Amino acid sequence: MKVLVIGGGAREHALCRSLSLDPDVTALHCAPGNAGIAEVAELHPVDQLDGDAVARLATELGAGLVVVGPEAPLVAGVADAVRAIGIPVFGPSREAAELEGSKAFAKDVMAGAGVPTARSYVCTTPEEIDEALDAFGAPYVVKDDGLAAGKGVVVTDDLAQARAHALACDRVVIEEYLDGPEVSLFAITDGTTVLPLQPAQDFKRALDGDEGPNTGGMGAYSPLPWADPKLVDEVLATVLQPTVDELRRRGTPFSGLLYAGLAITGRGVRVIEFNARFGDPETQVVLARLRTPLAGVLLNSANGTLDDQAPLSWSDEAAVTVVVASRNYPDTPRTGDPIEGLAEVAEKDHPHAYVLHAGTKRDGGSVVSAGGRVLSVTATGTDLAQARERAYAAVGRIRLDGSQHRTDIARKASEA
Repeated sequence: MKVLVIGGGAREHALCRSLSLDPDVTALHCAPGNAGIAEVAELHPVDQLDGDAVARLATELGAGLVVVGPEAPLVAGVADAVRAIGIPVFGPSREAAELEGSKAFAKDVMAGAGVPTARSYVCTTPEEIDEALDAFGAPYVVKDDGLAAGKGVVVTDDLAQARAHALACDRVVIEEYLDGPEVSLFAITDGTTVLPLQPAQDFKRALDGDEGPNTGGMGAYSPLPWADPKLVDEVLATVLQPTVDELRRRGTPFSGLLYAGLAITGRGVRVIEFNARFGDPETQVVLARLRTPLAGVLLNSANGTLDDQAPLSWSDEAAVTVVVASRNYPDTPRTGDPIEGLAEVAEKDHPHAYVLHAGTKRDGGSVVSAGGRVLSVTATGTDLAQARERAYAAVGRIRLDGSQHRTDIARKASEA
C-alpha cells in the first residue's frame, strides 16, 4: 500500500514513523512534511488546506490511503475532496470535523448523546459574556468557539483576563471549571465501530508546575499508572460510542480519529473537549506503545470495516515525550536557529529514545527551527521513571539557542 500523510508536525512525524515500520506500506509520502519526516518519507509541496490539490497529489502518487493529520485541513473539507475521487482517507468529513471546529456544535452533540460534560453558555455579546462569567465565577474557563491550534482556551482566576479573551473571540463558550486530573483518550472509528487506544496525559502549560500560558502541549506520557483500569471501558460506553452514534443519527457520520479530552472529577468523568484528529504530543507516546501495524487499522477505518479489525496489541513499556520549543513560545517564537545534537541522539540513544520533528526545515546542510514547538523527544522504558530518564538524557544532547522545555513531564506519575 502507498500511503500519503498530510501535515508537517511532530504528530505527522510520529504517524510516518509508525507507518514506515509497517511491512504492508510499500511507499510513504508526506505533504508538506518537515526535515525529520524527510528521513522516512518522500516529501511533496502542497497547500494542505486545498482539498483539490491534495486529491490531485494522491492521484498522481497512486495512494491507496490518505491520512489527514492536522485539524485545519479536516475542518476545510480536505477529506471530502479525497473521498470524492474514490481514494480511502483517514479523517472525518468537514461536517463531522465541526466537533472540533466549533465548541458550540460539540456541546450540542454531547447534549443529544447524553455525554457528561461541563455546564456552559455560548456567548456573542459583551452582556452575555459578563452574565456567564458572573454565573460560574472563578476559576473562569473561556474557550474560543473556533480553531485556535490548542491555544484558544484561557483558564484563570483573573476576571479581567477572562473577559479580555472572551471579547477577542467572535463567539465564545464559557463553562464551569472541572476539577481533577485530565486524560486524553483517542479512538479510531469508522462511524459505527469504535476502537479505543491507550490513554495518555499531556501538559498544556508552558512552565514547570503547570504555570505559565497555555500551549499546544509541552509533553506527554502513557500509560497512566494512577488511572482506574476500567477507565477506557467506561469512556467507550459513556462518551465515545454515544458520540459516534449521535453523529451517525444526525446524518454526519464521524470516520477517523475521535479524541476525547477528559477530566476525572469528583463527580465522575466529564468531557472537556473533542478533537477530530490525533493529539499532539499524546500521539507520540501512544504510537510508541502500539505494536499492531498502523496502516491496516487506519485503512479499516477509512473503508468502514473496523469490525473486522483484530484487537490491538500494546507494549507493556511506558513512553514519555518532552517538547523542545523555540525562544518566546507560545507568543511569537523565534525561528531560523540551527539545531545541533540530532545525530548524537540517533547514535547514543537509539532505539530507546528518538527525536520527532515538529517545526523544523532544512537550510542548506543544517536543520533549523521553523516553528514554536520544534522537537518532540520521545523515549520508552520498562516504567515511566526509566522512560523519563531516557527522554531527558536525549533532550540534554539537543542544542538550540534560546530553546525551552519543561523539566517535570511525567514526574509525579513516575514517583507514584
